[in-house]
Amino acid sequence: MTTRADDERFMARAIEVSLRHQGQTLTNPSVGCVLVKDGQIIAEAVTAVGGRPHAERQALEIAGEAARGATAYVTLEPCSHWGKTPPCANALVEYGVARVVVAVDDPDERVSGRGYQILRDAGIVVETGLLRDEGKRALAGYLTRQMKKRPHVILKLAISADGMIGRKGEGQVAITGPEARHAVHELRARCDCILVGIRTAIADDPELTVRIAGLENRSPVRIVLDRQFELPLTSKLVRTAREVPVIVAAIPPSALPGISPSRGEIGKTLPARSNFEPTSHSLSVNAGQDGAPSISPLEGEMPGRAEGGNPESKRQLLIEAGVEILEAPTLENLLQTLAESGMSELLVEGGAFAAKSFLEAGLADRIMLFESPVVIGEGGIETPLNRADITGDYALVSETAHGPDRCFCYERPI
Repeated sequence: MTTRADDERFMARAIEVSLRHQGQTLTNPSVGCVLVKDGQIIAEAVTAVGGRPHAERQALEIAGEAARGATAYVTLEPCSHWGKTPPCANALVEYGVARVVVAVDDPDERVSGRGYQILRDAGIVVETGLLRDEGKRALAGYLTRQMKKRPHVILKLAISADGMIGRKGEGQVAITGPEARHAVHELRARCDCILVGIRTAIADDPELTVRIAGLENRSPVRIVLDRQFELPLTSKLVRTAREVPVIVAAIPPSALPGISPSRGEIGKTLPARSNFEPTSHSLSVNAGQDGAPSISPLEGEMPGRAEGGNPESKRQLLIEAGVEILEAPTLENLLQTLAESGMSELLVEGGAFAAKSFLEAGLADRIMLFESPVVIGEGGIETPLNRADITGDYALVSETAHGPDRCFCYERPI
């Protein structure tokens, strides 16, 4: 007789298995399936890279005849619609599974209860909601894209002991240690895309790739908020754009917050507001108009448009270098476009400006604060957010140690 503790143990395993291909299944969710018979796991599988075949069908094929009379633990309601492959609910019936335990209901209108009905009509025992919160956390990208029509947004900040995220004019400053940086690279590997602001792109010249042995091919699409097309052609991002995709997202400053000198990216001036007038056929931004003041660089920084040229010519040069240009009126519109292209998980890893943009727009779903014992001291760039600022719907869901650093993870309900 299976106990509640047994059920939770097997579902926890299914959730763990589901994480293997997170960020690699295109528009399909990364689902985990574990088949159990006589208290023993007889097969387990995760949605294949690219989204097909689904986890249930793979696990059933591994188990073969042994699947008859087994219990299937699945992280998401089995699909019920015909696509390039038959429905997973039908496959569970065909293989003679006796019981199906599910963590999360599928909000996709093509499924949404229909998978359960197929199973029940065939006499299969169906139980739902086991480890629902943990399952929803693993499926956050898919669920957010289905329900909110945008990617699930993770905001990550590394904060020094004195509340700083960097130092003026010094580019990348090592705040966290190697263990925390390794955790961030693992996080990147699970995300579809990663975003920074143009100030960070210029000051740090980051690659924003995954640099863990064996995971190099799991680097996310790299996005830079850059309305004036200032991203240097000599930057690592542009020079590697044909290897790992780069998107320059041009959003008018009227849609983004200002940064106060006392909190955020010190030394910056707010760009002039553009005369953005989208049409029903295209999204565009009138950048670089006469009289518009430039953004002052961080102390010690070279101006962003090091190669010279007006924004339109720079735009064309970026395109020729393999960079995709995406122009949108708001952050919300940008996220909607990313979701429509199949991106489910966005990691915001920029500086104060990018962080504040997403916070003020109410678009940060998960906040990960890496706190370090390192002291930045004079000339530091103050964090736009610390633990004391996190209120409202956000709840602390985990606190983990990474060497001398600690990560505090906050989430709000999906």
